[in-house]
Amino acid sequence: MGAGHGHALHVHGHSPVHRAPAHLKILGLLGFMLLVVATPGHWHSAFGLWLALLLTVVVVARVPFRWLLPRLVVEVPFVVFAVLMPFIAHGPRVDVLGVAVSESGLLAAWTLLAKGTLGVIAGLTLAATTSPPELVRGLERLRLPSALVQIAAFMIRYLEVVADDLRRQNIALASRGFVARDPRHWPVLAKSIGALFIRSYERGERVHLAMLARGYEAVGERPTPSRATPDGFVGKAERRRRAGGPSRHDNAADEPVWGRAAGERPVDHSPGRMPS
Repeated sequence: MGAGHGHALHVHGHSPVHRAPAHLKILGLLGFMLLVVATPGHWHSAFGLWLALLLTVVVVARVPFRWLLPRLVVEVPFVVFAVLMPFIAHGPRVDVLGVAVSESGLLAAWTLLAKGTLGVIAGLTLAATTSPPELVRGLERLRLPSALVQIAAFMIRYLEVVADDLRRQNIALASRGFVARDPRHWPVLAKSIGALFIRSYERGERVHLAMLARGYEAVGERPTPSRATPDGFVGKAERRRRAGGPSRHDNAADEPVWGRAAGERPVDHSPGRMPS
């Protein structure tokens, strides 16, 4: 996936929220979520205020609700757990529609649903108004550790590649008449997930070796999509070549150690010289 490719969660637009600096939007999301998490569950009016504020941002950002609502399905596991909480929690019981449920469990379920829904909507709004390159640059401006920024950059860069591998894998299973109906099919699903993990891990190793071959250095470097090409992040040797300086083969000290045997003298690639 090249650096210029779009992302499935990004909604192209020119609203004030789209134009806002990415690092400010990240800080705003973090501050908003801290306020939501710190709000007690029985402060119902406060949750209404947070929802109104969030919907205002969504309207100003011109994020379509028909785009936003289907993606709330990611919250389904939390909804299922919240529905079960009033029945499995202990404490005083109250009648709701003729069913005795735990009062504390009911409050905990409401709190989980309210905070989870606000968090999902806020995260989707950030993803819709901030492209992946802007998001990585925002993390860099916030002075996050370089290793975390690199991990985030590569995760965003190759997440869709892995998702496409999973889609092709599902198509291959379906073309062979496979349908997971009961636990007897779980071994097949486990093998498929294992194969996908191994394939992704091997791809990561190949990408890392390709970056090292281009002079990539992890220490002190902050690779961002702004310094990327369709072939990968621009390394030190490539930047030096573009600047008109000597290339890797013009300086024997820059030849990678893994390219020759231990103790072997560097090969002189200068014109008119034959290797000894």
